[in-house]
Amino acid sequence: MKQFFLTMAGVLAAFFLLLLIPIVLLIAAGLFFQGSQKAAITAASSNANSIVLRADLRVPMLDQSVDSLFGGGRQSLVGLVESLQRAESDKRVKGLFIRANSFGMQPSQASELRDALKSFRDSGRFVIAHAQGFEGTSVTSYLAVSAADEIWLQDAAGFSATGIGSEVEFYGGVMEKVKAKAEFEQFYEYKNAANTYTQKTFTDAHRESVTSYLTSLYESALAAVSDDRDMNLTEMRNRIEGGPYSAEQAKMLGLVDHLGQVVEAREAALKKAGNGAIVEIANYTRQKGKLKSLSNKRPVIALIEGQGQIVTGEAVDNPFSNDVSIASDTMSETILAAAKNKNVKAIVLRVDSPGGSAIASDQIWYAIERAKEEGKIIVVSMGQLAASGGYYIAANADHIFAQPTTITGSIGVLGGKIVLDDTFDMVGYNVEPISVGGQFTQAYSSVQSFTPEQRQAFHDGMARTYEDFTGIVAAGRDLPLETVLNIAKGRVWTGVQALEIGLVDELGGLRDAIDKARELAGIEADDKFVVRRFPTPEPPLTQLKRYFGISSETAEAMATMRALAESPQVQMLLKTSEAVQEQPPVLKANVPDFAQ
Repeated sequence: MKQFFLTMAGVLAAFFLLLLIPIVLLIAAGLFFQGSQKAAITAASSNANSIVLRADLRVPMLDQSVDSLFGGGRQSLVGLVESLQRAESDKRVKGLFIRANSFGMQPSQASELRDALKSFRDSGRFVIAHAQGFEGTSVTSYLAVSAADEIWLQDAAGFSATGIGSEVEFYGGVMEKVKAKAEFEQFYEYKNAANTYTQKTFTDAHRESVTSYLTSLYESALAAVSDDRDMNLTEMRNRIEGGPYSAEQAKMLGLVDHLGQVVEAREAALKKAGNGAIVEIANYTRQKGKLKSLSNKRPVIALIEGQGQIVTGEAVDNPFSNDVSIASDTMSETILAAAKNKNVKAIVLRVDSPGGSAIASDQIWYAIERAKEEGKIIVVSMGQLAASGGYYIAANADHIFAQPTTITGSIGVLGGKIVLDDTFDMVGYNVEPISVGGQFTQAYSSVQSFTPEQRQAFHDGMARTYEDFTGIVAAGRDLPLETVLNIAKGRVWTGVQALEIGLVDELGGLRDAIDKARELAGIEADDKFVVRRFPTPEPPLTQLKRYFGISSETAEAMATMRALAESPQVQMLLKTSEAVQEQPPVLKANVPDFAQ
């Protein structure tokens, strides 16, 4: 018994130490963080009439903001674009200093950032970008900053942004080796997501589709960067495809403007601004705060955002989660709430989704139909993806915008299962299905194949979904059904291609969509209106109080801990701690991921 209590005491002591050490680290880092924050504020206030904003594109971005309690506040594309737009009317802001992404980013994100930089420059401000190399082979990282006034490249770095590529995994051979059977129905040959499990290599249709959209993405990027760099398209193509280059060669070829370290580029930006202060764009956004509350008499354009897989049910109401999805109950109720608001004249739906549940997509589509019946204008702004179910929910909008590099279409349906009965036999594991009722009862069993009757019934259900999908597109886009059937078949298109075949109306980003919604709603260009998010975003402090029903004091303390946890100093300590605890001592370089 004595040993038991000694053991328990040791466990409790260890437990409290584990709790205490991070708190001590947080407090220590917090003091340092507060000091650095004060220094930053002092620096910013020392010349408040001259600010250079700083944006870091090396940090991966979501399309839309997700603000959870821990790890929240992650930079988003929409947030960055909105902040730059707000800065265009701020007389203190003289320019923007960018840390460029070195290894590639989502093509549509690069396109929308480029548009934002051009608008920012048109407002009379400068943009200086610094890259520690364009080391990835994707041209998209270069596209994102090609509209800058000056592109700096670190002397020792290289330029290898030579194109756009993709790698597709096929498990068909693996499935054979483990005796698993992939049984899928696909409508039709271009609906190739299931090919990962059914094939060992590309089918002709799959290869055609991927080659087509990669070519379109590349051509769009080349056209944009050649325009930005004031270079003939053929000349730009030859120079891009002739890489990789050293920094000196890239400068000689006109791909960059200056060679130097990041501190030199930053000093050049400050000098151009009249020796003002560098302010992180996230801090600037918080300082500026939300738009002032405007009169309820002013017309409202509702902005409703959705990203991730489309699923049935309610959105996850968890302040500790960064998961993103489009939950059909939440999205449809949000659309209907905006539709019932008398001040709302139009709804802009921002979609960044590869699709998901057909039933969930149909629920959201119906909510949009109801909103149109209420007299609301619906404009869709597509992010990186608005494919399959993502296109389903967009199809009946009054106007659709896509970036040239958006991936959309994929009007098709697939479904099926992987049968593992023979796989289990290899290790002596056995599952015996048993059921009562109709013959379709065990259709989705993973240990027995479809019977011919089950397969036919499953096929017929998928066919009905495909018929509904193509019918919705034909009606929503005012296209002949024959035309839709020809461009559907599950094929993926870029924004440029989708414009040519009538799946979208214009090329552009969120700002263009909001402007079009204003126009279609009959709001004059000079009239003041409000862009309001539906639902109103809750700050993490409010989330925590609602989630746990805790006191204001406790919630505020937790929010302070969150701010400290997000500081660079604490993040560095946590990463160092993880490395010490999880990694044996090794002499190993940290090699970047070249996936893009």
